[in-house]
Amino acid sequence: MKRTIKYIAHFVLFLVLTIVTQVGGLVYIISLFLCNRIRVAFWGKRFLFFVLLYAFTIILLVPFVAPWFGREKIKDNSNLKPASYATVILNRNYVSSETQQFIQAISNKLKHENPMIQARYLDACFPFCDGFPLIPHLSHNDGCKIDFSLVYEDQNGIIANKSKSVSGYGVFEEAKAGEIDQCNECLKRGYFQYDYPKYVTFGRINSDLQFSEKGTKGLVEAILSQRLMTKMFIEPHLKQRLNIKDDRVRFHGCQSVRHDDHIHVQIN
Repeated sequence: MKRTIKYIAHFVLFLVLTIVTQVGGLVYIISLFLCNRIRVAFWGKRFLFFVLLYAFTIILLVPFVAPWFGREKIKDNSNLKPASYATVILNRNYVSSETQQFIQAISNKLKHENPMIQARYLDACFPFCDGFPLIPHLSHNDGCKIDFSLVYEDQNGIIANKSKSVSGYGVFEEAKAGEIDQCNECLKRGYFQYDYPKYVTFGRINSDLQFSEKGTKGLVEAILSQRLMTKMFIEPHLKQRLNIKDDRVRFHGCQSVRHDDHIHVQIN
């Protein structure tokens, strides 16, 4: 019975790590094998083996193997940064070569026209295999999708380039009076999942920051300046507030989740 429970626990860990990081499950199985081969016993041995092997894998192996599958690790620069380093640790920072060119062009546009604004990316895609789901997203499985954080500012109106949650998701910029309130409409129609990102903030931070209309519009305009972009998803009330007229900026539908905590962008 104990052995059965042990195998089930290993399988669950394998499954969870695979779902969350794509490669973590395989790394976990290999780390168990290596750990059992080394007879020296000490507290935390299995955990240490896994962490070291996982770090070796995502730093030294995955970035070099991913191009065989048509993916590249996002290349950070002064105007392109991860909004949360969890995105990097969990291998959610891979895109196609075409998407890489697209986001580098966005950062270059910001560097020359709005250097104080960073394009701070959230989830993009996993490094391997088209069609492999990036849970909890409905898409993000072909290297051509990426989420960007909204832009925030301090009380003096200075761009902060910081997030309002640990994950970068889940802190919403609610509709104001007179704006289209699609979020409330979707929830009233029974789409209970629509505001579920509020449960994956992993903690709220920087409560003193506020939504920057000027900064977010600067980011949106840099994205829209790229012809490669085919769709942008953002809540209708933010599209209205920022006075965005581009037809490529669309409502994503109530079957998805609300997009007033991030901007979804894709090139196909």
